[in-house]
Amino acid sequence: VQLQASGGGLVQAGGSLRLSCAASGRTFGSYVMGWFRQAPGKEREFVAAIRWSGGRTYYADSVKGRFSISRDSAKNTVYLEMNSLKPEDTAVYYCAADNRPPIAAIPTTSRGYDYWGQGTQVTVSS
Repeated sequence: VQLQASGGGLVQAGGSLRLSCAASGRTFGSYVMGWFRQAPGKEREFVAAIRWSGGRTYYADSVKGRFSISRDSAKNTVYLEMNSLKPEDTAVYYCAADNRPPIAAIPTTSRGYDYWGQGTQVTVSS
């Protein structure tokens, strides 16, 4: 499995960005795709996840109502739409993937994902 994240950048507080994660190497129907972020000096934290099959989504409380995760099966790409960005959203954002049966819980820790893309930097200025 290869994951390629892109779309990061510098944005002012209140602005928006859309991150993309292009996935390849497998058929992802049984996979959970996640986004995590890591700020300097902090632990990597869960942001959002989506079941590839069915599209059910999950969010960290800190981003609910502001971020939206989606996937485009035709393009094998997962998106993270980030709105109303805050300086505390500044971090390196990583996409991740894990093969999970539908009855399994969605992992919300980095240990729960087997595959990782490289990070993309998001910087929100105040």
